[in-house]
Amino acid sequence: MLSKSEKRYRRHKRIRAKIKGTEKIPRLSVFRSNKHIWCQLIDDTKGHTILSASDIELEEKERKGKSKSELAYQVGKLIAEKALKKKIERIVFDRGGYKYHGRVKAVAEGAREKGLKF
Repeated sequence: MLSKSEKRYRRHKRIRAKIKGTEKIPRLSVFRSNKHIWCQLIDDTKGHTILSASDIELEEKERKGKSKSELAYQVGKLIAEKALKKKIERIVFDRGGYKYHGRVKAVAEGAREKGLKF
């Protein structure tokens, strides 16, 4: 019997076989732990991270009294702002083997609201 993390890893490998990020259209990778959420824009052709964002970067007043989903939404908006400053408007969304639901969906909605196109 496979554990939950092993199942997620297998789903992630299956997704990554189909998704590739380039310099012009990078891959927005999402990772969530029990406490935090991280996002990275990755250029797979060169194999490096263009930029990243997490809920840890948010100021204390933005984090105080908010749910994890609301923080994920803020992280989506933050990564979109950083991407638009670097003149990146289009991305490929990589949900990292997680269901497109809850915090992962909140990141995507926050990024879309700020102007990133998936």
